[in-house]
Amino acid sequence: MSDDPKNVQEFFGARAADWDARFPDDGPAYAAAVAELGLRPGDSVLDAGCGTGRALPPLRAAVGPSGTVIGADLTPEMLTAAVAAGRGEGVHLIRTDVTRLPVRTGALDAVFGAGLISHLPDPAADLRELARTVRQGGRLALFHPVGRAALATRHGRQLTPDDLRAEPNLRPLLAASGWRMERYVDEDDRYLVLAAREA
Repeated sequence: MSDDPKNVQEFFGARAADWDARFPDDGPAYAAAVAELGLRPGDSVLDAGCGTGRALPPLRAAVGPSGTVIGADLTPEMLTAAVAAGRGEGVHLIRTDVTRLPVRTGALDAVFGAGLISHLPDPAADLRELARTVRQGGRLALFHPVGRAALATRHGRQLTPDDLRAEPNLRPLLAASGWRMERYVDEDDRYLVLAAREA
C-alpha cells in the first residue's frame, strides 16, 4: 500500500466497519502499551492515527478527568467506528492528517501511535511534526500488537534490512527528528518503541 494519504484513507475507510472484529483480542496489548507511556493525571496526549480508538479508553483513564485526550485520524469511517464502539466519550476526536496537526507547539505531554510509522509519507518530517507538538521531555510510543516478524508473516512478506521499524533504522531516524529512543521491544506479541522529546 502506498503511503499517499489518499490511498491510506481509502484502504482504512473500506475496512473500518469490521476492523475491530478482525482483531478482537488486541485490547489488553493496547492498555499495556499505554501504561508504559508513563502518563500522569492532568497530562495531554494525542493518539496519532487513532483508528477505531482502541487506545482511547486506557489513555483517558491514564490522564484522568483533568487530562486531555485527542484522537486524530485521516479516515472519517474510522472515527465513526470509534464513536460507535463507545470510545469517543471524554475525548476530542478530530479528522486530520497527523503530518500537519492543528495543535499548538509544545502543547502535549505525549503521543501514542499504533501502527502509525509505516503509513507516514515522509517519516523524518512527520516524526518532526509530532515532536513539534510535544513539550521537551515529553514521550512518544510507537506500538503494534504484534512484532515485526509476526506482522510480516501475516502479510505474506519477508523481513528486510530496510524495514523502517528495525532498531538500526529507527533509532537514527528518531534522533534526527527530535526524539531520543529509550526503549525498543520487538517480540512476537508486541512491538513497542518509547522515545523522549529532545530539546
